Amino acid sequence: MIWTSTVKPLLRVADLRVHYPTPRGPVRAVDGVSFDVCPGERFGLIGESGSGKSTIALALMRLIKPPGRIVSGEAWLAAEPEPINLLASSEEQMRQIRLSEIALITQGAMNALNPVMRVQDQITDGLRAHGLKLAPDQEQQRVAELLESVDLRPEVAQHYPHELSGGMKQRVCIAIAISLRPRLIIADEPTSALDVVVQRRVMQTLQKVQQALGASVILIGHDMGIMAQFAQRMGVMRAGQLVEMDDVKSIFAHPKHPYTRMLMESLPTLDKKNAPTAPRREPVAEGEL
Repeated sequence: MIWTSTVKPLLRVADLRVHYPTPRGPVRAVDGVSFDVCPGERFGLIGESGSGKSTIALALMRLIKPPGRIVSGEAWLAAEPEPINLLASSEEQMRQIRLSEIALITQGAMNALNPVMRVQDQITDGLRAHGLKLAPDQEQQRVAELLESVDLRPEVAQHYPHELSGGMKQRVCIAIAISLRPRLIIADEPTSALDVVVQRRVMQTLQKVQQALGASVILIGHDMGIMAQFAQRMGVMRAGQLVEMDDVKSIFAHPKHPYTRMLMESLPTLDKKNAPTAPRREPVAEGEL
């Protein structure tokens, strides 16, 4: 693989296809998607449910479960001495790459965290799995630093997930994701099921740790407002395909694809009222009563 750009992308995805077989033929969940993510970039993937956004994330992490299958494509991650094709790597290679090079923040933090393990154990589990051996006091200090980096008190380390609020659980997931300082973070709808105030805090935390690490982020979601505030460049997904891709300002100013324009029109505005009005009732003549 030879990088053709003057600035080497951190990630280059080419012609990615993921199919799910059905009696009526394959469902093309991802159908020929290609995009690059540059070092330190915040790249957004937006689209409706079922458009293929989360499938892309799972494919890059090599977490597609049967009957789903990665049919074709390449996903090159910049590495030394040469780039690594994630889709052609062995399971052992991927085990080492996950968390250390690429980390996934899933939607639904309660489902991502083990309900019977304390937060500290869940963070140190990933460290130990990658061969990082620390003394007990060093582990405790490392966990405290990670929690503080996502605006949580060190005491949270001794809590179980059910003792935390939704926003706190999501920030614990961010702490786990950055525990080995990955160069790419994939955030799959990290603010789903959170109220708007907590959403903002979680996104601010994600941006803060991204800038501290100098990492790239792929933000997956369906909220155009969050994309506008967080992403620098954005791709629009529809029916498994990437129908439009540009920097965020250009897409918001001049959306080219009809589906992108439809997403834009779904945003609330102060200029006009979109609420349906009750049908006008004509006066009833006395003889019709």
